[in-house]
Amino acid sequence: MWVFCPTLYPCVLTSGFSAETYQCNIFGYVGIDAILEQMRRKAMKQGFEFNIMVVGQSGLGKSTLMNTLFKSKVSRRSLMTSEEERIPKTIEIKSISHDIEEKGVRMKLTVIDTPGFGDQINNENCWQPIMKFINVQYEQYLQEEINIERKKRIPDSRVHCCIYFIPPTGHCLRPIDIEFMRHLSKVVNIVPVIAKADTLTLEERDFFKQKIREDLRANEIDIYPQKEFDEDAEDRIINEKIREMIPFAVVGSDQEYQVNGKRLLGRKTRWGTVEVENTAHCEFAYLRDLLIRTHMQNIKDITSSIHYEMYRVRRLNENNTQPNGQQAIHANGVPEHEVLSHEM
Repeated sequence: MWVFCPTLYPCVLTSGFSAETYQCNIFGYVGIDAILEQMRRKAMKQGFEFNIMVVGQSGLGKSTLMNTLFKSKVSRRSLMTSEEERIPKTIEIKSISHDIEEKGVRMKLTVIDTPGFGDQINNENCWQPIMKFINVQYEQYLQEEINIERKKRIPDSRVHCCIYFIPPTGHCLRPIDIEFMRHLSKVVNIVPVIAKADTLTLEERDFFKQKIREDLRANEIDIYPQKEFDEDAEDRIINEKIREMIPFAVVGSDQEYQVNGKRLLGRKTRWGTVEVENTAHCEFAYLRDLLIRTHMQNIKDITSSIHYEMYRVRRLNENNTQPNGQQAIHANGVPEHEVLSHEM
């Protein structure tokens, strides 16, 4: 076996030596850092997928906020005719996908809307169809994964993030809010927002945010970014600042107005213009940065390595406990164990 002396060849590691880092500076530049450019080119060629779900009762500006986030008509409502704009008698789940490109980066964005949530007289267990939908996406991904001849790249329809819209009551979380987040936070990344925050004064907004954080702690609801998934001290510091701000008090608008000689997205009122991207007016910019500019990959990683992994392990364990390895299948193609079993 050839053994290289690390004092003579400091950039070579061999078996028998501890995994130390040696500086490649005796014979000049090697080019190890070029792997980053290779990864970037491959990622640019493949593109990205991001699936975001919006949940909240009608009239809270879900569609408008999605259009504002991506500066495009990406919401389901943007494509609806007036005849289709009705409140469904039960919760319906609608998905719409778009290919978005910016500076050569391509992303397939899927927005999942939940019309009918919270709009009925009896909203008991209204979270169940949403839980079922999320688990069906996990199941589809799992079935693709365990195929003998599986696709080179498995289509990812798993819900990466759920934005939960809280009405601006100014008091505390409603029972439906607590029930939904308590169940769904265990299977998907939830980011709560206070909708139409310009209807609250700054004092009301701060009081409401504090009450919501207290309710979340009292009911042991873990919203994104979850403390237990902070990878290091740097992440912990950054995420702690985010957790102190959540829920984000947001205002959405896809209308531009002239403000001090600049064209800005905002909501025009009789006493002035609420500037959507001005952090002195609302916290939309912080939400956008979290979802797109700083934490999008982390959101996807937690979906894959935590939420989906929990589902996958449980499903495979259930398969192994079935007699003769057989598994009962529901009429809709979902395993008989009932999708609600993903709730811990």
